[in-house]
Amino acid sequence: MPHTSLHGLPFYYEQAGQGPDVLVINGSGSDMRITPNIMQSPLTSHFKVTSFDPRGLGQSAKPEDGYTMAAYADDAAALLDALDIESAMVLGISFGGMVGQELAIRHSARVSRAALFCTAAGGKGGASYPLHELANLPEADLWPMSLKLNDSRIDDAYIAANPEVVEAARQRNDLSAYAHEPNWALGRAGQLAARAAHNCWDRLAQIDCPIWLAGGKYDAIATPKTMQNMATQIPQAKLDFYEGGHLFMVQDGKVFPDLIAFFKEGIQ
Repeated sequence: MPHTSLHGLPFYYEQAGQGPDVLVINGSGSDMRITPNIMQSPLTSHFKVTSFDPRGLGQSAKPEDGYTMAAYADDAAALLDALDIESAMVLGISFGGMVGQELAIRHSARVSRAALFCTAAGGKGGASYPLHELANLPEADLWPMSLKLNDSRIDDAYIAANPEVVEAARQRNDLSAYAHEPNWALGRAGQLAARAAHNCWDRLAQIDCPIWLAGGKYDAIATPKTMQNMATQIPQAKLDFYEGGHLFMVQDGKVFPDLIAFFKEGIQ
């Protein structure tokens, strides 16, 4: 299991594929022990893909403090340093898209271009749904609510008629096997706190590389409106919507070919 030390803390990472470097920053609550994940995606057939467990999650460090969006961006830059990657193309998904914004602002030389998926800038541009407010919901309410937020086409009638969908979502996201790990709950809460405080809105104009914003038409977490707002502030941004919700990457088969094409534009 590959680990490297960043800022004196151990971080877990994985690499797969060959070619130009792509750094993938995953979403809230991500854990690379849950598969399939981005390392089994079509990206690895075209690029050398690096991804990692952010601080507080998975097999990376779960410190007592330091959970800020700036720290997450600095961790990503430090990982590039540790792996001798001068610059990379970046895919930031949901929370990872927030980190990607900070990374492109704080460490602009390290990001040649970035795809920011189902995310938000915060501030006057609008925030993603406050997931930290779901933390204390009982499971009987959590997973139906999660499904409806992930895809606004899902309603109570659909859930009542398809209880197996709720159970599948619960099982797919079940991380209880790792809850015994030191600072497991603290790390997850720390990430959600950083997410809640995220605000890049007034600094988006500082991003000086090509940016592809993409989202799902039926996403109730990072809504189309927040994505549209971001597109007005980033100088080199383009915006596309796909048939799906927050998980549009796995719902619409056009996404990965378009993502691969966007990254390849940067190396032609």
